[in-house]
Amino acid sequence: MTQTAPPNLTKVTYYRIFADSQGDSHLDIVTVEQSLAQGAPPAAPFYISEDRAASKYRFYTFEPGWIGELHPAPTRQFLALLSGEVEVKTTDGTVRRFGPGDLVLLEDTSGKGHVTRNTGDGYAMFLVVPVPAP
Repeated sequence: MTQTAPPNLTKVTYYRIFADSQGDSHLDIVTVEQSLAQGAPPAAPFYISEDRAASKYRFYTFEPGWIGELHPAPTRQFLALLSGEVEVKTTDGTVRRFGPGDLVLLEDTSGKGHVTRNTGDGYAMFLVVPVPAP
């Protein structure tokens, strides 16, 4: 019997912060499709997206109360929040809170940037993967 996966298991959603041609930052939602494939035989098939380029990783940890005043991203990078809670504000006025498990692609490497705040009571820790431009 073939099982059909719920739609939310076949897609990965992440947030994207980018700069427009005037240097203002905005927040967008991106969905990546996955399909059932043999990814690690002889293990059972699982859902896999297409490959994307990445070659290194690092961790960022923000102390309680930390505020990153208006700044562009130092490089195009994915941030996966492992623990804590942060708030990001773009120059168009959008404010979004992120918690453990949220994934953000920072692409606003030029322009005015964004503001990041550790809004939780503890440390906020990210897994960071720099990625080349598409």
